Amino acid sequence: MKGKGNIVIKIGGSLLFTKDKKINSKKIANFCEIIKNKPDFDNLVIVCGGGLIAREYINSIRSLKGNEALCDIIGIELSRINSKLFITSFGELAFPQVPRSIEELSTASLFKKIIVMGGLQPGQSTTSVALEVAEYLGANELILLTNVDGIYDKDPKKHTDAKVFENISYVELQDIILKSSGDKQAAAGEYRIFDAVSLQILKRSHIEVLVMSGSDLINFKKYWNGEAKFMGTIVSNNGNNN
Repeated sequence: MKGKGNIVIKIGGSLLFTKDKKINSKKIANFCEIIKNKPDFDNLVIVCGGGLIAREYINSIRSLKGNEALCDIIGIELSRINSKLFITSFGELAFPQVPRSIEELSTASLFKKIIVMGGLQPGQSTTSVALEVAEYLGANELILLTNVDGIYDKDPKKHTDAKVFENISYVELQDIILKSSGDKQAAAGEYRIFDAVSLQILKRSHIEVLVMSGSDLINFKKYWNGEAKFMGTIVSNNGNNN
């Protein structure tokens, strides 16, 4: 970890729940302890995804003939509820409210507390939110914690020969997104590490993004504490994957 400065961490909603759809309170507490034990930052914003519970609600709304805009709104609300779990765990270290806009984020940042937030608006993934927040704050570091080891050349759940990139450029990432895109690319609740909207923010902001697994937090803890080099995929303007 580079240390000191503005840092944004996106936590995929898939990491917040067990396979039987129960809240993984232990993991949330462990993550917060890692941060508390080494608060090496000027400002920290954590963006939470919706996860399994959000998708359960979204699937139910669809079965009841609800539209995609409503699905998006429900997903955003649930990501904000997830955020409150982290705020509770951080206690006085956290800003007590979940910002619902960049304007509210701007106000919250004045208090020099850890800020936790979820989605902002329909049609925008929480990864896009994390990128927008990082761009707005001029973040030194953006970390995406997911349920995979990094960005693969193809879906590792479907292809056993899928290979993870150590480094990848925006152009290479765009090619992968275009190849894997389908009708569900922008559907509410559909999980993508990056989607078309987040890619556009990435390209205009030139932010370097670190994508790593947060499944057991061991890798993240070592990296956060400066005990081990980064393990995952670095997304940058140049890439330089060999």
